Amino acid sequence: MTSLTTTPPTRGIDPAALLAIRDLELRARVVVEGLWTGLHRSPFAGFSVEFTEYRQYSPGDDLRYLDWRVLARRDRYYIKKFEDETNLRCLILLDVSRSMLFGSKPWTKAEYARTLAATLAYFLSQQRDVLGLALFDSAVREYLPPRWRPGHFRRLLALLEREPAGRETNLGHALDEAALLNRKRGLVFIVSDFLSPVDEWNGALGRLAAAGHDVRAVQVLDPVEISLDFGQAAWWEDVEDGKRLYVDPAQARADYRARFDAHAAELRAAFEHRGVAHQSVTTDTPLDFVLLELLRTGPKRGRGRR
Repeated sequence: MTSLTTTPPTRGIDPAALLAIRDLELRARVVVEGLWTGLHRSPFAGFSVEFTEYRQYSPGDDLRYLDWRVLARRDRYYIKKFEDETNLRCLILLDVSRSMLFGSKPWTKAEYARTLAATLAYFLSQQRDVLGLALFDSAVREYLPPRWRPGHFRRLLALLEREPAGRETNLGHALDEAALLNRKRGLVFIVSDFLSPVDEWNGALGRLAAAGHDVRAVQVLDPVEISLDFGQAAWWEDVEDGKRLYVDPAQARADYRARFDAHAAELRAAFEHRGVAHQSVTTDTPLDFVLLELLRTGPKRGRGRR
């Protein structure tokens, strides 16, 4: 997989404007097509820089690789083939648990995360990559096996459009299920808030990485989950277990920050130990920036220990 050469966007797409678009596919297209002009070479494209031979054009092939000279001479469509021309096999694991339903903005973490998943899926589908989706909370609830065929992307979008049931999270169980469902090595994207204790899923992450998958993680958080800027003291209900707790943000902030930073350090250590490329974003981050970072990240080779 090659590194990405880009002209980085200087201004991102405002998430408020993007998420005001009701159609999920249109959101994905806005992000991808807005970024596309800055992409000179993608690590996800199956084409390397060394030309080897021709093959006949098939509907859906990238027209950038159409040989116009051959077309002019022979009135036939041929695509330049390059060394290591391959299709990626990719699975997107999307957290739809109860904690993802939180949002201090007009949109929730779940809405932001599914838009990110749709954007990534749209990008990969445009390159004819083999793509699948798994929605999970305490278990994998919906699963669309990785495929490339007409209509597959629309089926994936239909799954993303479903409202999450809002159960508690069991990321470890979901990762083990994903490993069983996907025996073939491929790229696995995990999109979650990763707020559950690391030791509950660290072993499963190691088993997934040890199976040879290129695992990448995106942590999606609401801005107030970092700042604890909730305003005045009030009663709050835990979205996972329903427990009520009186919280004074001014008094709780220092202790909360210490706990949050400790959890973030555990996350980084777990990901780095497993060789998992990762980034943490808040729901006010432009999605084109997030996608760009995902595409820029090359494969990481970790120890994959159990």
